[in-house]
Amino acid sequence: MKFQNVSLHSWNYLSPEFTLTSDEIETQLAQTYERLKLPAGRLELQTGIQKRGYWMKGDRPSRIASLAAKPLLSNFNPDDIGLLIHASVCRDFLEPATAAVVHHNLALAKNCMMFDLSNACLGVVTATLMACQLIENGTIKAALIVSGENSGPLLLKTIEILKNDPTLTRQSIKKYIASLTIGSAATAWLVTHKSLAPGKPKVLGGVTQTDSSAVELCQGSGTLEELVMETDSEALMKAGVILAKSTFDEYLSNFSRPQKIIAHQVGSTHRRGFQEALGITDLPDFLTYPDYGNTGSAALPLTFMRAMESGFFKSGDQVAFTGIGSGLTSSMLSMEI
Repeated sequence: MKFQNVSLHSWNYLSPEFTLTSDEIETQLAQTYERLKLPAGRLELQTGIQKRGYWMKGDRPSRIASLAAKPLLSNFNPDDIGLLIHASVCRDFLEPATAAVVHHNLALAKNCMMFDLSNACLGVVTATLMACQLIENGTIKAALIVSGENSGPLLLKTIEILKNDPTLTRQSIKKYIASLTIGSAATAWLVTHKSLAPGKPKVLGGVTQTDSSAVELCQGSGTLEELVMETDSEALMKAGVILAKSTFDEYLSNFSRPQKIIAHQVGSTHRRGFQEALGITDLPDFLTYPDYGNTGSAALPLTFMRAMESGFFKSGDQVAFTGIGSGLTSSMLSMEI
């Protein structure tokens, strides 16, 4: 899909209140490491993740998403927002939509549609592509897309399991390692008709492909208080890279080769395999996983926002947002800075 009339008006993010370093996690797991004869330092060595953050268990995704979004309304008429999408993995509850809480917190208009969109780590990109279609065809003027990812329930529960399960082996512990890489962040960005955002980044379009045969490779469930996720990391990366390569080929048939990449932030091993498979080792990318870990659906927008702060982009850069989400889905979003 291609767009000619959509821009990214404004954006904001919120960093988590608490952090855990990889060394601190391994200190808590010292007895498990000793029993299984695992070398200290392997978590950071294998992933490149130095630390990840979290909010306390029970802290609602709607609260942190609302806090990220509120500053955007000071420079924009909220009555022009025709759609609100809460697009994170984490939600307040199954019903009603977490977007309803965010809508109330921000006092958005009655004629603003709102709903949750869940698509693992690609939620924000999927929501953006949907919203852009509505803006492109004139149905709405603007859409607010938010994400509130809190890894606290998953991270703390995983550490508890690894500390207290005497049946763990060097093989069975592998399915929990990905859970130790998950971090937290809240993001919000406002996509609008280009007439409302002169001089701002242009959303050019995107492509998506799906391989649902890989649906069992990463699955998670739980509540605000306790989350559990099991991942076959090796198989997931292999299947994800294959799908991403196919998606990138389609991307290149519709858009020019990007000058820079904003990739989903999983870790150093995934980054190397992803770049090599897509043939993009020559393209500059920006990293947030060393300090944030894998922040789920917030990772792509967060990394873009941090890159903007750092001066990573220059005017006219063609940028590809590239990601793979459990399921599997691969989406790539094209933007011109």
